Amino acid sequence: MKSVDHPVDVLPAEDSAETPGDSCAPASSLLISETFVSRQGEGELTGTESVFIRTSGCNLRCWFCDTPYASWKPEGARLTVDDLLQLVADSGVKHVVLTGGEPLIAKGIVSLIDQLRVAGNHVTIETAGTVDPGVRCDLLSLSPKLRASTPDEKDHPRWAKLHAERRLPINTMKQLIQSAEATQVKFVVDSADELPEIDEVVRQLEISADSVYLMPQGISVEQLDTARPWLEPMATLRGYQYCDRMQIRWYGNRRGT
Repeated sequence: MKSVDHPVDVLPAEDSAETPGDSCAPASSLLISETFVSRQGEGELTGTESVFIRTSGCNLRCWFCDTPYASWKPEGARLTVDDLLQLVADSGVKHVVLTGGEPLIAKGIVSLIDQLRVAGNHVTIETAGTVDPGVRCDLLSLSPKLRASTPDEKDHPRWAKLHAERRLPINTMKQLIQSAEATQVKFVVDSADELPEIDEVVRQLEISADSVYLMPQGISVEQLDTARPWLEPMATLRGYQYCDRMQIRWYGNRRGT
């Protein structure tokens, strides 16, 4: 596992813009919270060595977000598309994962993805699927946000409202699916009560059950182990796949993994 370091500038907290500083930034640069080389820990490419590029800024605010430094309290440094292309080339790794935050709201993301693919890289986009900037990719890793992901209204009234309004634009998600070479759909599951909602989203997206992954909400091995006995059988019963979070088992819940 290799990290690619760059300076970090702390940016405004949760009530800041979704992509802080973008209004004054050149279109050719992206706000990046971290970059690193590690193994993919989730989904169909689990175990694949990949370059991870994590953009900073998000248009949602899941209460359980495990990367608050890219959403609730976004931080990072600006890197140009050329910087990122060179970083990937220098890594010698051909699988690239664009994640966040929400990478599809980052200015310059379409250019970055297009150029990464022209250079012969396999590009996975990890996205909540709330916006479609007109991008194509090799693997769309779509993570629709369920009702229970909404932050507490008493503590975060503005973001609770925005999150609820934005979290599930089915038509946008279907457009993203149509533009991708392949798709996997991952749901973060906190309770068995969420299964009917998941089934309904799968029906609306018109995707095959075997492309659906159910992943337990949790940031520790203990939480994953507690969830698996009830969640895995529910996934199997529906023809879905159970999705562990192997990066937590391999490295613990820490940055750069």
